[in-house]
Amino acid sequence: TFDIKMHSTTARNSSSNSCSESEEGEDEEDQLLKLTPISGLPQQRKKLLSYPKQIFLIIGNEFCERFSYFGMQAVLAIYLKHKLDFTEDTSTVIYHTFSGLCYFTPIFGAILADQLFGKFKTIFLGSLIYIIGQVILAVAAIPLKLPPVEFTLIGLFLMTVGTGGIKPCGSAFGGDQFKLPEQKKHLKTFFSVWYFTINAGALISTIITPIFRQDFQCFGDETCYPLAFGMPALLMLIAIVILVSGKNM
Repeated sequence: TFDIKMHSTTARNSSSNSCSESEEGEDEEDQLLKLTPISGLPQQRKKLLSYPKQIFLIIGNEFCERFSYFGMQAVLAIYLKHKLDFTEDTSTVIYHTFSGLCYFTPIFGAILADQLFGKFKTIFLGSLIYIIGQVILAVAAIPLKLPPVEFTLIGLFLMTVGTGGIKPCGSAFGGDQFKLPEQKKHLKTFFSVWYFTINAGALISTIITPIFRQDFQCFGDETCYPLAFGMPALLMLIAIVILVSGKNM
């Protein structure tokens, strides 16, 4: 009898330990669902699994912004050398200086977002400055009486300032839309989609923008740099509209 009781007690303890280990290994979201009364389960599950609608607008904004940046960059070096008559060395210096500043100014954008403006306002202000720079760049490519070199350099500088407000805040702003730990799985999915969107925008724009430059003619020229710079500017305008439309969601 004593042996039977000992085996029974051991079995109960091992069963209890295995259940405890199983519960510890479960996802927090699954544990919360198990603790929810059956009557409230559908509402609780809906609350836990609902995806923030504004995320799709933030992702759309990022796609347009990346399309704009990489599309303009795809034809910039050719424009500097063949239209503004810079030497190859000078064109290379301007191109890489622009690219380097676009990855340096986000340091200051992150500081401004954390200390003064917040992420949304920093992205919005950065986008406005960015699109002003792009419009100036597109206008500089039109054969007007404006000095093209000076306007091009001003436009590029404004774009480096603008991207400084956009680049450090986008993914963090998207991450802020999720409630943790309930939406932990959704947050992981968001970052995967986020970086896919960045690369998709870059890939598509580097294919399409050179087509605008080469296959269209405007202002009596065999190529059309105003269109090649103007289309990315239009995408940036769409990005701002998308961002603002989701403000009150």
